Amino acid sequence: MAIRIVRLGSPRSSGEGLRLGTVRRPPRGVPKAETASRGFYDVWVPDVAPSEALLKRAQAAGDDPARWKSFVSRYRSEMKRPEARRLLDLLAALSHATDFSVGCYCADENRCHRSVLRELLSERGATLRS
Repeated sequence: MAIRIVRLGSPRSSGEGLRLGTVRRPPRGVPKAETASRGFYDVWVPDVAPSEALLKRAQAAGDDPARWKSFVSRYRSEMKRPEARRLLDLLAALSHATDFSVGCYCADENRCHRSVLRELLSERGATLRS
């Protein structure tokens, strides 16, 4: 049992399980009834996505290492909110009982909150799969 970190909209892997969309907004132009069939997500979980303001800052940062570091720090701070902590703890615990995946739309995981989300889940003892 484990969590996979995925790019939403990509083809599903065998054994991936339920796909959770850890994004602030649903995909544009995709009816809610089609988010799963189009490879995005089965359940939308925006509570572990960066805030709208932080997301805009990250997108404006480009490849600037200092701005990325600032984004990571601020996102980690947002994930210390009680509701986010509880949800991260739940996801980590579920990773020991079932397969599922979490993801975002970004093409490059290294410049996406899902890379930080991977770390946060690992720090909570989650079982992660590549």
